[in-house]
Amino acid sequence: MIDNYLLEELVTFASEKTLAKTAEKLNVTQPTVTRGMQKLEDELGIQLFDRQPNRIILTDTGKLAAEKATEVLAVNRNFVQQLQNYAARQSVIKIASIAPGPLILLRVKSAAFSTQILIDEKFITPDQITTSLLNNENSIIISDQEIQTVQIESRYLGTENLYVNLDKFMYLANSQQVSFKDLAGLSFVVLNDIGPWKEIIQKYIPNAKFLYQEEWAALTEITKYSSFPYFSTNITTANPQQRTSNDDRVRLPITDEAATMTFYANYLKKQRNSLTPLLNEINQNWPNLS
Repeated sequence: MIDNYLLEELVTFASEKTLAKTAEKLNVTQPTVTRGMQKLEDELGIQLFDRQPNRIILTDTGKLAAEKATEVLAVNRNFVQQLQNYAARQSVIKIASIAPGPLILLRVKSAAFSTQILIDEKFITPDQITTSLLNNENSIIISDQEIQTVQIESRYLGTENLYVNLDKFMYLANSQQVSFKDLAGLSFVVLNDIGPWKEIIQKYIPNAKFLYQEEWAALTEITKYSSFPYFSTNITTANPQQRTSNDDRVRLPITDEAATMTFYANYLKKQRNSLTPLLNEINQNWPNLS
């Protein structure tokens, strides 16, 4: 078995080209590097270096060995990282999502859960889900798509339903419900970081303008002193911190199919038993339509 430090010396020398620079890069002495190179050759039984007066270079075999050593070191680092990630998940369950709604719910209800959770605030894209789970970067990833593979399975959590909040003097405010087409041509104040909902409202509301805000506080301030409509959901409405103060707008459900997003928890099958209690609690705390 070749020690990792010998492979590190070989890879570093291939990159730095000289003993002095290699030693400096690895924060060791030059004689240490020299002994390491000789030991690596002895263990492999192969000449890796062409030693000339005042100069040492890699042989063709040495160059190939450096390429293979790079691959081995990457595999070893990935091995260590996966084990560390997995061990960390045993005591704290890390959860990510493709959209903000489920994360809002988890933050609001976390005190009610019997399991400690850690929320990944950075949204996951659909194409990252499988890799993130297999690498134990997250134990649960919430998305709007089911995943059923040999290693991964999904469980239904609930739906997020989109509402529009209209000034009470608007004609549409007299309705019981609206469609995306009914909202054509209006200007909305919208939180910028709303995940897949951004694409949906831009796609389905004709000729609309969206005044995106980076922070909820800014959106609240604008809605307080203007009549711009804004969006909410059955999840965001359940969060006391994200309700606008002194807001007398009329909240109407949007009837289009695209205004309802179904969420699933995706996780590794081998972790099903350990995650089931938490998934049950998320189900129980998922907001109903209101």
